[in-house]
Amino acid sequence: MKPAKSIQVEPLDEQEFAPFGQMLGSPFPPDPSAIAYGHPGSDFWHVHDFNPGAGGNTEVLWVNYRNASLRVTRLEVHWLTEQAIVPLGDGLVHVVCPGREDSSRLPDLTRLRAFRIELGQGVCMRAGCWHASFVLGGQVTCMMLTRHSTTQELVAHLARGSAAAETSMVELASLDAAEWRLVV
Repeated sequence: MKPAKSIQVEPLDEQEFAPFGQMLGSPFPPDPSAIAYGHPGSDFWHVHDFNPGAGGNTEVLWVNYRNASLRVTRLEVHWLTEQAIVPLGDGLVHVVCPGREDSSRLPDLTRLRAFRIELGQGVCMRAGCWHASFVLGGQVTCMMLTRHSTTQELVAHLARGSAAAETSMVELASLDAAEWRLVV
């Protein structure tokens, strides 16, 4: 096994996260042409149009993350749908990685990044974005938007070993790659 590599966890930033998707949790827009409404009782504003992919139905999940190892040994990707993650308690460390620019459908580990998602923030990853999530303390519950068929297929794959087409997972060791250790 190759020696581990280190990657610094970065604060979530809209421009830095843009290659992987959309940062969620930006403040109320000052632009008067924005789709937004402010009132003493509440404010609301448009941030993103979620895309579950052609023929997909959006679903809301609750996800409990517990992996505090800060060791990236495996990545997961969803080929058809965006996926949004919003922590509801403590923040989360989210690792993202684009795919290689060839036909391999494998992650480009030279462009792997890690972001700290604070309470009040979230991310919406593009379809095809490899990822993994980690906690810094105990369990973190998140709200997730995803595609219903992707969840059904992933549950069948993880629970019963059924084939998966909408999701892929890769062990970094299978790519002859070192694991990555997150530095917070």
